[in-house]
Amino acid sequence: MSSRSMVIFGQWQNFYVIVGSSAGALIGLQFVVLSLLTSVRTARTDAQAGAAFATPAVVHFATVLGLSAILCAPWEDPAIPSVLWALTGAAGLICLVIIIMRIRAQTAYRPQVEDWFFHVVLPFAAYSILTASPATGRFRLRETLFGLAASALALLFSGIHNSWDAVTYHVFVNAPIPNSSSEGSE
Repeated sequence: MSSRSMVIFGQWQNFYVIVGSSAGALIGLQFVVLSLLTSVRTARTDAQAGAAFATPAVVHFATVLGLSAILCAPWEDPAIPSVLWALTGAAGLICLVIIIMRIRAQTAYRPQVEDWFFHVVLPFAAYSILTASPATGRFRLRETLFGLAASALALLFSGIHNSWDAVTYHVFVNAPIPNSSSEGSE
């Protein structure tokens, strides 16, 4: 690759610092929220649903964080990071198969069209772009880097949406109902 290619590659540094930092912060926030939710466990809480719906958000955030680290490293040639982001995409596709199996196996919640879009379709598109993009990177690096950015944002937004859905489900649907007899005795 030419030095011009590396200049184009380096122009994305700020984008990935911002996106990667956001993903890292959201991973931490996800742990805090899940820790707080453990105090409101109810009979309807289902570990299978957590594995199907909460774990993928952390996986997507971690993918964005990892991708950001790969793309912010001072590479001399984009060949190595392109292999790394392709492997990241392939691993994401494998995780997606596991996510689909978990969603189908759990019985606590019946996924709606929106759930399938944000848990499967959008991540599938992002991971597919990551996997296939090295084939275009040698000839169209600028466009490939825009595709990678779109993939990172799709995974970040998917994780945000899925985390929000999980929290609102626990707060509004799965929250314990206060015992009415204890309220009158106070």
